[in-house]
Amino acid sequence: MCEAGFGVPRGKSGGAWAMRVCVVGAGYVGTVAAACLAELGHEVVAIEVDSGKVRRLKRGEPCIHEPGLKDLMERGLKAGRLNFTSDYEEASGRDIALICVNTPPVEGGGYDLSPLLSATRALCSLRRPPSCIAVKSTVPVGTISKLERVVREICGEEGPPLASNPEFLREGRAVEDFLKPTRIVIGARDEKAARLLRSLYEGLNAPVIVTTPETAELIKLAANAFLSTRISFVNEIARLCEKFGADIEVVAEAIGLDPRIGRHYLKAGIGFGGACLPKDLRFLISLGERAGEEVALLKGVERVNETQPLRALSMLEKALGGLKGKVIAVLGLTFKPGTDDIRDSPALKVAKALVERGAKVRAHDPALLGRISKLLPEAVECKTPEEASKGADAIAILTDWPEYKSLDLSALTRSMRGKVLFDGRRLLKPEQAKAAGLIYVAIGWGGKEG
Repeated sequence: MCEAGFGVPRGKSGGAWAMRVCVVGAGYVGTVAAACLAELGHEVVAIEVDSGKVRRLKRGEPCIHEPGLKDLMERGLKAGRLNFTSDYEEASGRDIALICVNTPPVEGGGYDLSPLLSATRALCSLRRPPSCIAVKSTVPVGTISKLERVVREICGEEGPPLASNPEFLREGRAVEDFLKPTRIVIGARDEKAARLLRSLYEGLNAPVIVTTPETAELIKLAANAFLSTRISFVNEIARLCEKFGADIEVVAEAIGLDPRIGRHYLKAGIGFGGACLPKDLRFLISLGERAGEEVALLKGVERVNETQPLRALSMLEKALGGLKGKVIAVLGLTFKPGTDDIRDSPALKVAKALVERGAKVRAHDPALLGRISKLLPEAVECKTPEEASKGADAIAILTDWPEYKSLDLSALTRSMRGKVLFDGRRLLKPEQAKAAGLIYVAIGWGGKEG
């Protein structure tokens, strides 16, 4: 028999009510959430089924590349406010359980919800389930309703209430985003669940939106789809700039000064990637189609993004007069700087396509040292951009790591065989390339080469 009850805050720390929290899933979102909640003064245990990962996390070693995370973990572990385990019994009687398990994409644009269902059943099967179960994982609209049925099957009408509590974390800035959020969204039908979640985030200065679970679920999907739309929009305008001799950097800056538009996510490049934007866009398209809606705009956003890496390939091929046998120094393979994530990375797609077309790739990425050879066996892994550029016919900047912005282009030019610089992220200025004797080819650059 379930004995769920209302969790009572156990004190105050740093302005926030200290609560006993369980985080299920110590992946990207779960590890960040656990460490940050411990930093706010809560007593947190994170449950992770991978025992090897648990041992590493208990030593204060993050399994992901995220600035500031290691320091938070070490402080939480030392203070006794943070712990990692594989034992679900540690969740017994907790005030809140936050489910942060992975919901990987499946064929047809959906999500695999089996890890989420498994976690919910495990929590509800405890003699004393948590007082509230909140889902931070990105899920289809209607998932909380489905989980509520699971809770009733196991616990009857006395089971813990459920809520949707989506995360809005950017890889590379996740700690900052958690501790300084732009908004906190709570989707709950139960007042106690909403009150518990408000208490959990009491120490954070951000607007709190309390709504239905369905609305909260759609907020997350819509937010990511809108960000994707801005990126594909600026990339489509970049294509026009290439045709008509214009510069997308200046165009984006000018339209971004309009307060109705703003500057964020107006950076042209080889496309967006990562674990969230492509997956959530695909699902929203699938959701719309199943509801009988055309979702033409969303389909266009996806189409532009899928073809953007191929456009980069064509630009390189044209500049070099073919790719077969050409040596390309690829700088960057992760989908964005500040992370080691390569999921749906357009940079990795371009690098693989170069190999497939007969190019010889020499690759560097500061977050993937020691791993590049496994990700791209045909490529030569290089420890520095300078090493990658030796004897190259072209340099291709595919991820906008800050260190690539301060490269000594003149020195690189002297070590190269050719003179092409492809800037897939508009990290450098055309004048810089010209001064170093390089031919500048870039997304959204319609000026003369060199």
